[in-house]
Amino acid sequence: MPTLAQKILEQHAGEKAEPGKIVEAKVDFVMLNDITGPLTLEVLKKVGREEPWDPSRVVVVLDHQSPASSVEAAAVHSRLREFAKRGVRLFDVGEGVCHQVFMEKGFARPGSLVVGADSHTCTYGALGCFATGVGSTDAAYALLRGSLWFRVPENFRIAVEGSLPQGVFAKDLILHLIGELGSEGASYMAVEFQGETISSLGVSDRMVLCNMGVEMGAKVALVAPDAKTLEWFRQMGVEVPLLASDPQAEWEKEEEFEVSELEPQVACPPRVDNVRAVGEVEGVEIDQAFLGSCTNGRLEDLVEAARILKGRRIRSGVRMVVSPASREVYLRALEGGVIRILVEAGATVVAPSCAACMGGHVGILGPGEVCISSSNRNFRGRMGSPTAEIYLASPATVAASAVEGRIADPRRYYG
Repeated sequence: MPTLAQKILEQHAGEKAEPGKIVEAKVDFVMLNDITGPLTLEVLKKVGREEPWDPSRVVVVLDHQSPASSVEAAAVHSRLREFAKRGVRLFDVGEGVCHQVFMEKGFARPGSLVVGADSHTCTYGALGCFATGVGSTDAAYALLRGSLWFRVPENFRIAVEGSLPQGVFAKDLILHLIGELGSEGASYMAVEFQGETISSLGVSDRMVLCNMGVEMGAKVALVAPDAKTLEWFRQMGVEVPLLASDPQAEWEKEEEFEVSELEPQVACPPRVDNVRAVGEVEGVEIDQAFLGSCTNGRLEDLVEAARILKGRRIRSGVRMVVSPASREVYLRALEGGVIRILVEAGATVVAPSCAACMGGHVGILGPGEVCISSSNRNFRGRMGSPTAEIYLASPATVAASAVEGRIADPRRYYG
């Protein structure tokens, strides 16, 4: 019996989707950004075609070097704006990070199939969408034909039980899973998160899990839609179907985790799967704290950081850079007084964008500097200098560390 991922592929391919089989499946959307988009356009130029199969189903977001950080970046933005005149949906500078924008605008739906020229496209699986990152050549093919070939992935069920303790969040959960399973623990697999813990999480937290599914090697990462998914779309005035894996679905791999005693987690440089409990790295001095990215730049994340920072100051000598994940998040944080709390604490709030996460814009790290970040990758050179060190953690841990000037356990700020 098929899993949710198989059902979606079968619906779009018009044939059985058995693991290992190659199928050609129709896509619902193709997503490009200002880093990968130009490479895709170069492929189109080489084949002499630039007209998308359906312009309304192509989304372009200018987010990585936004606003333009160089003359070269500005030229890229101009090229993509010109391409968008073909009827493509363009989200220009300041709209936010591509994955956040894509989901806020309702392009990702339960049962849909989306390819994006960005590895964290798997974020959309939080809504029960088969979404995966592809290379620029494959993105060009999908853009021209409205379909793409897939090797059907094997299926991996991850069941999580127990209530997360106070001061422990979805980011801690996914870091724990990656630490336990390893960076190749789900290599080219369709991961589906299940269990009471997952059911208790809102869509924002499910996005954190699916976003970092690729950090354990997953082709796609999904959560089956439920009442919380329906409420997400109800607020947009949209009705969507409920889909699920069959109860007798066949899983090539299954793992179960109990998290009622989970501690805050930190991924230590230079690997995302080099995960430790916060107590093992507490006290490491930092130069910068970054709050943002497609992983943890949503309103809930800013609110959690503000809860810790309210009435406190960021430690002297520490920079805190905050980038809301979208314009909508920024506005809601302004309306709720969250931005004021962050700024009064000493944080620098920058335009909604990828910002420091990929090392191309505001918040770049210098040689030997140490950063604690709510983003998703900590490879050498990811956020600037190859000698800088990046620790990944929850927004709460990032905020607590900014206050203390060293990696800190956020749990003492609760209760």
